[in-house]
Amino acid sequence: MALELADVFRQYGPAYRQKYASLMPATHFKVMRAVEQCRTQALGGQVYRCPNCEQLQYSYHSCRNRHCPKCQNENGQRWLEQQQDLLLRVPYFLLTFTLPSGFHEVARSHQCLLYTCTWCRCKCDLLFKTSAAATQQLAQEPRWIGGQLGMLGVLHTWGRNLAYHPHIHYLVPGGGWKDTEKRWAPARQDFLLPVRALSRVFRGKLQQALRGTDCYALIPAKVWQQDWVVHCEGVGSGLNALKYLAPYIFRVALSNNRLLKLEGDRVTFRYRATNTGAEKRCTLSAEDFIHRFLQHVLPKGFVKVRYYGFFAATRRARLASVRQILGTLPAPSPSAQPLSQTNPTPALPKLLCPHCGRPMLFQHSLAPILCRSP
Repeated sequence: MALELADVFRQYGPAYRQKYASLMPATHFKVMRAVEQCRTQALGGQVYRCPNCEQLQYSYHSCRNRHCPKCQNENGQRWLEQQQDLLLRVPYFLLTFTLPSGFHEVARSHQCLLYTCTWCRCKCDLLFKTSAAATQQLAQEPRWIGGQLGMLGVLHTWGRNLAYHPHIHYLVPGGGWKDTEKRWAPARQDFLLPVRALSRVFRGKLQQALRGTDCYALIPAKVWQQDWVVHCEGVGSGLNALKYLAPYIFRVALSNNRLLKLEGDRVTFRYRATNTGAEKRCTLSAEDFIHRFLQHVLPKGFVKVRYYGFFAATRRARLASVRQILGTLPAPSPSAQPLSQTNPTPALPKLLCPHCGRPMLFQHSLAPILCRSP
């Protein structure tokens, strides 16, 4: 059987929790427990029987935790179906804003200030706010776009080797809405905004926003002097762009198919180098591996997706004007059936007998096994 994240958590999680119990937030305990119990008898499920060969098969429930690598595969398609209003017949770009390494410790220890949450009334999500504001500021200049952009932003905190690497991807159509003239201003071919200028505006806005906060003195002074990385690339049509971005929204820090082996207390996984695309391997102690994974667990209430410009919920009327000008209608759903036609209470999945291939019959449900938190 292939190695899974749950195997590492079950074998080495108890010792990790015992060692770091006083330092671990409640969300880390919850995620570890959910991953360990996902699709096991602990969560209950159903029993099926083959009428031909009398074989029994157990189908256990999923944990549905957003950080579980088993539970996010189907959500990407569902999200695509919900984003049809964002499709325009123009080229799309992917903008990426990355925090420099000197910023990492502050970002990790002040997540509410720099990330984004739904329960915090102070709305401190400065990484989203300043990067979006910098982009809109440059876009308003007539020499670039001269109008307001539509932006869909997604927060990521990991690099391909699980290292802490906070950054934001923005999906942006190639053009903007000029509100005074009520018209669409297209971007140049294969060009959206100058990334060097954009990185400087972003850096300045974030520095200004952090002045007066408790964490500003913790940021090394050299961070504000160095060049920050902002990247922009074309990603094709609207539907292709959404398909490209969907995995970024529902992907967890490490999928099970990247795990290679667990020997002794060493975990080996594969990843692709960012600059060359070559496949590499990383081997860590089980303790370091668990730590790397858990540092990407977002606290409860934190969201990964934000909408700005005419993609914002409060400005969808402006998006309708953009679509009317461009002569576009909401694109058909990429799935066979639109959401409105799907069954809100789907039937239990049909299972085939692994021995004879005949459909198996549902027998009865299994109650979950209640247990105390670790």
